[in-house]
Amino acid sequence: MTALLDRLSAIVGDAHVLSGDAIGRYALDWADRPQGRPLAALRPGSTGEVASILRLANETGTPVVPMSGNTGLTGGTAAEGALVVSLERMRAIREIRPQSRVAVVEAGAILSSIHEAADAHDLIFPLFFGARGSAMIGGALSTNAGGSNVLRYGNTRDLCLGIEAVLPTGRVVNLMSQLHKDNSGYNLKHLLIGAEGTLGIITAATLRLFPKPRAYATATVAARDLPAALALLNRLQEETSRAVEAFEYMPAAHIDAYLALHPDVRPPFDERHAINILVELGATAPRDATPDAGGTLPIAARLEEALAEAFEAGEILDAVVAQSDSQRQEMWARREASAEVCKHNEPLVHNDVAVPIDSMPELLDTIGASLARHDPGARDLSVAHLGDGNLHFAGALTTDDPAVHDAIYSDVVEAVVALGGSFSAEHGIGLEKRASMARFKDPAALDAMRAIKDALDPNGILNPGKVLPET
Repeated sequence: MTALLDRLSAIVGDAHVLSGDAIGRYALDWADRPQGRPLAALRPGSTGEVASILRLANETGTPVVPMSGNTGLTGGTAAEGALVVSLERMRAIREIRPQSRVAVVEAGAILSSIHEAADAHDLIFPLFFGARGSAMIGGALSTNAGGSNVLRYGNTRDLCLGIEAVLPTGRVVNLMSQLHKDNSGYNLKHLLIGAEGTLGIITAATLRLFPKPRAYATATVAARDLPAALALLNRLQEETSRAVEAFEYMPAAHIDAYLALHPDVRPPFDERHAINILVELGATAPRDATPDAGGTLPIAARLEEALAEAFEAGEILDAVVAQSDSQRQEMWARREASAEVCKHNEPLVHNDVAVPIDSMPELLDTIGASLARHDPGARDLSVAHLGDGNLHFAGALTTDDPAVHDAIYSDVVEAVVALGGSFSAEHGIGLEKRASMARFKDPAALDAMRAIKDALDPNGILNPGKVLPET
């Protein structure tokens, strides 16, 4: 062990090899819960240092677990007996190219820093979620993260033109293309994106940027039911040429829990409503973002007209349109507090799933029935990116009984699969969902995944035990 640490120190420097009591947060998950003790935590400062670490690890058969912002929710950075490779020092934003609408960044760049760099050029990198102040782009790429703007811009995979990565053997693959079209063989970029650090460590990326909306129109809507909410979504998409940036579902129980944590915050409506929707439109064309003679934004007028039609049709029960940026941020704060709400309402059974959009009502009905059957006092704190069918299931239970947790979790996964959905939408597999992989993933697909893993990581050193179930 001492000899190995000495060799690692020669690569990254003594100050960047942490062991013993210095390991600290590298042994914890996002909620500061222990998740296994690493041999050491390493903080390389360059792609070359990452490559040297992996060559040494491959030579000595030492397991390696990549870590970015450590905001994952499925145990993907658990590193018992392994070397943690943290990319926190590799956070440079190398270049913003406004004409090409491209950003070249290192994998340790924090999402909010990329947002700020793009904003300086009136551009956006449209990957937004609650942990953006600490999440790093390398981790987002490794899990193919989603967030609240997938509806308009797509997942992280859709926002990436190229990557640089180090394979488990220490070889560097330079795929840092800025091309929108490249049919030169297998798409290794897409293979490494979403692989959760099991096939390589992403060290840099070329990201797509988009025009910054000139104006937003944001509202919180109380819908009669979910089919009515989806009818509103479709109407808005048609009438605004698909300008809907977000369409987020929050149940009454989530709103109640948020208000309990923040008693000084006003509720979204005077009355309590079962189904609350946050809808946001983004206008990039001047004609939609230039106020008229009365000071009204055309994009906001379109939203208000659509909401008025929905109200007259009985599809919505109430609506509040943000009249200022502070009101917009107040609306977003309710939705982005989901992790905080869940953390303060344990014991919790949770999952991240996706179903066809029109199947969401049936899934929520199934969840409600399962909670009532197994724990009548449970509350459904689930929130959803309703526009793309992604539900963050969260059941706040009254018991720690593992049998109850397992039964509810199983009910949800089985319902999702029966509806043609996925047991993992945007958080990845990690350790937590390997049982679901074994049970529900196509056997031929699993065999192909194992063959790829064996080919690229013959000694099985990189993030071992994650994603793929045991044979």
